[in-house]
Amino acid sequence: MRRTIAAASLLFGALGAGSASAHPHVFVDARLEVVADDDGNITALHNVWRFDEFFSSSVILDYDANMDNQLTGEELTDIGDTVRDSLEEYDFYTQITDNGEDIKLARPDVIHADMRDGQLLLFFEAKPEKPIKLKGHLTFGVYDSTMYTAIDFHQDTDLVTIGKAFEACQTLVLRPNPDEVISQNKDALTAAFFNDPTDMSKLFATKLDVTCD
Repeated sequence: MRRTIAAASLLFGALGAGSASAHPHVFVDARLEVVADDDGNITALHNVWRFDEFFSSSVILDYDANMDNQLTGEELTDIGDTVRDSLEEYDFYTQITDNGEDIKLARPDVIHADMRDGQLLLFFEAKPEKPIKLKGHLTFGVYDSTMYTAIDFHQDTDLVTIGKAFEACQTLVLRPNPDEVISQNKDALTAAFFNDPTDMSKLFATKLDVTCD
């Protein structure tokens, strides 16, 4: 019997916000590419996630069906399919705002999994559920609202835009200062962490900020 449910729960905070301990248990190095066509429409978001070695080793234990201490073929496909099912209710951790409106993602066709140098990698292309034009103020980010998984962009160049339409826009990587966020939102944060921290976690997330005419 495959042990996919337990692994998925640990991996992606499927325990839910109420069960998360307000600090991360899984660590991910990420890259996000926001793609636009020549008409100024956002067409896709490309995600690449590399998981920490400790968690990656636990994934091998759960998904290594033939017990060869490697993940290949159907084992990797199984991981990708499980992740796609598990993360749908979390909007695949990918957050978009279009002039203040939250935009949901359509379900990716596939999530590709690979294991390199002892670390699990996931690759997938996501598309906005509704059309987005490069106009006004948009933000793009990847973070876990339950705070179970820490998703980090080590360099500003890990959040990039692709397409000539972005040449008419100003882009900026925003890295909120935790001390400033806490100082500016002290009362709200105190109440949130005692009740439900999920709405406040976005205040601490790194985002790609795009402003267009």
